[in-house]
Amino acid sequence: MSAQDIASFKALIEKNRTWSAIDPEYAARMASQNRFKTGLDIARYTASIMRKDMAEYDADPAAYTQSLGCWHGFIGQQKLIAIKKHHGTTNKRYLYLSGWMIAALRSEFGPLPDQSMHEKSAVPALIEELYTFLRQADARELGGLYRQLDAARAEGNEAKAANIQSQIDNHQTHVVPIIADIDAGFGNEEATYLLAKKMIEAGACAIQIENQVSDEKQCGHQDGKVTVPHADFLAKINAVRYAFLELGVEEGVIVARTDSLGAGLTKQIAVTNAPGDLGDKYNSFLDGDYINSAEDIQNGDVVVKANGKLLKPKRLPSGLFQFKKGSGEDRVVLDCITSLQNGADLLWIETEKPHIGQIAGMVKRIREAVPNAKLVYNNSPSFNWTLNFRQQVFDAWTEQGKDLSGYDRASLMSAEYDSSELAQEADARIRSFQRDAAREAGIFHHLITLPTYHTAALSTDNLAKGYFGDEGMLAYVQGVQRREIREGIACVKHQNMAGSDIGDDHKEYFSGDAALKASGKDNTMNQF
Repeated sequence: MSAQDIASFKALIEKNRTWSAIDPEYAARMASQNRFKTGLDIARYTASIMRKDMAEYDADPAAYTQSLGCWHGFIGQQKLIAIKKHHGTTNKRYLYLSGWMIAALRSEFGPLPDQSMHEKSAVPALIEELYTFLRQADARELGGLYRQLDAARAEGNEAKAANIQSQIDNHQTHVVPIIADIDAGFGNEEATYLLAKKMIEAGACAIQIENQVSDEKQCGHQDGKVTVPHADFLAKINAVRYAFLELGVEEGVIVARTDSLGAGLTKQIAVTNAPGDLGDKYNSFLDGDYINSAEDIQNGDVVVKANGKLLKPKRLPSGLFQFKKGSGEDRVVLDCITSLQNGADLLWIETEKPHIGQIAGMVKRIREAVPNAKLVYNNSPSFNWTLNFRQQVFDAWTEQGKDLSGYDRASLMSAEYDSSELAQEADARIRSFQRDAAREAGIFHHLITLPTYHTAALSTDNLAKGYFGDEGMLAYVQGVQRREIREGIACVKHQNMAGSDIGDDHKEYFSGDAALKASGKDNTMNQF
């Protein structure tokens, strides 16, 4: 809200004599509290932020970005409020919208597995909800500053008023990029395009799409994953790009995810027109037997020419075809290079463990073809981080010849090791994992897909244990409210967080001294 904004509204009001009751400064305040008028405004703004961050990462891998997954607008809002409170800036902090979370927590069918069975309309609906809450966080924070400004003016304290006005002029929005999960596109390429449009219109600047078959989609950390030939996947990447361009979000970001490392199956054999083309490369990974004549073909067998020979792929009772064991990393590298060379901006490699050496090995091969290849990486709760890193340290120390007779590798998760030297080294590696992986493995963006799913479960368990036990009300007061007060958690004033003070301000704008406001002396929120 600048003096120029106020002057513009003043001039507009003066042109319309019947608007004389409208205060130009109040109008300017309300406009600044609603900086983003549409989802497309948000998508364009946040896409430019991501592009800037990607360029800064290319110049310095220490400038990586991070996000946490969300399943409700309030959760996303509180993350950004906490980020601003503790770190002072939202720079390089995003939100992640997880398809798993929508399936488990947002479907009208109730909790569902991560298999694209939930309503696809729930995806853009959650994007819109997240940005509604982030915009409300802006309005609430600016509203508080406006109240402070009015108080400083009433006191005649010009220096204080100038300081508050500076905070208003330099206000940093809570609106940040959201990387949104479109799963495998929820259908064919036209279905992918239509859903991508809805997601972008809701505010998405970055869409993550995976190379699984849409009607056979599985969670990336479960078995039974089935990939599609590259041509099918590239058609969906094209569909998302067309959606961005149609809606005027030229800097929109596409994250191409490959599940090939853990996916041993394909539903179809790729179309190939010449030896060595992309379809031929895909088919060359098929497991099967080379044959010499028609006598080697049985009823129902399929034969394909690959590597210049006749290959009879192994076909499972499900009708699916199997890839050669041990071919996962080679398929990942081919997937990633192909995606980046055909319209994708970032990569997502789904792995079975958080191992920097494994990721870096694949990225090194990818960068031989695409030097600026960058990853989005899932710091997944599906990994047992404690056990994985303790075993990594155990293995590294074994190679160094250290005496490990006091440790049982298979039982390293045990609490008896928590204070051990090995456990401390493992925790140190976990602490630096994101920083090290950004530097060594090309990871531009680190995210945790399901953090608040787990934190909500843990905190609810702790409250229920005490409240329904001997502690009674003390479990809530000591474990929740007292901590909110001592740690300055804004939600302790839940009426304010829900917009009560914003509403009071508006009532005063609209009705003047006749406004009936909720924040009077009898409001119990004043106790805080």
